[in-house]
Amino acid sequence: MAVLSNDRIDIRISSLQKELIKQASELRGFKSLSEFVVFCASAEATKIINENSKILNSMEDKKIFLEAILNPPVANSELKKAQLKHKKFMKANEIDHRKAK
Repeated sequence: MAVLSNDRIDIRISSLQKELIKQASELRGFKSLSEFVVFCASAEATKIINENSKILNSMEDKKIFLEAILNPPVANSELKKAQLKHKKFMKANEIDHRKAK
């Protein structure tokens, strides 16, 4: 299946970088340096997007998460009870842990 190429990305790299990329391209059997660069850039972009999407699937999820971090809600009575229960639990286990030593 042919892919239509109608967009460009122009970049400047050092001669050393170009030779390194060219050598890798040849070792992998790509027809051209451009084909190799497009393949690698696309593969890395896909990897980054997939890794990012595992945690927060949509832009709306990201906005909600960021809002919660920057402006956390005030603790309600249920959260305060849970915090107190956790604190008591930790204190009780700390005492039990010392007795075991």
